[in-house]
Amino acid sequence: MTIIATAQASSTAPAAAFFAKWADMATWPEWNNDTEWVRLDGPFVQGATGTLKPKGGPKVPFVVERLSDTEFVDVSKLIGARLTFDHQITVADGRTTISVTVSIDGPLRWLWTKVMGGDLAKSVRPDLDALIAVAEGVRA
Repeated sequence: MTIIATAQASSTAPAAAFFAKWADMATWPEWNNDTEWVRLDGPFVQGATGTLKPKGGPKVPFVVERLSDTEFVDVSKLIGARLTFDHQITVADGRTTISVTVSIDGPLRWLWTKVMGGDLAKSVRPDLDALIAVAEGVRA
């Protein structure tokens, strides 16, 4: 497995606000600048599938691999690789901390890292900041 990027930030918004934004995948382009559109094939539950269209890229199928009250992990299926976005939530002292780790594994991870790894690494922090702004009710 290769880690492409990590980011962490805290917010005054409750954890439920972040899960609500993640569940409303049609609105992801509001806070995720690399995404043209996202479609979920049913409810936002563990095992759900969908399709994501990155800007300038082909449609990519994904699955909600894990979903609990503290995590949301989605995996995009690339040719010869799996791109994982691991979102972890912790709440302490009235603040919500969100940690995001983007990783890739599979025999062609080296190729996909070369093709899109740099752009993903640059976008993780700004996307997290924009998500926090939206979750807190601030226009991003």
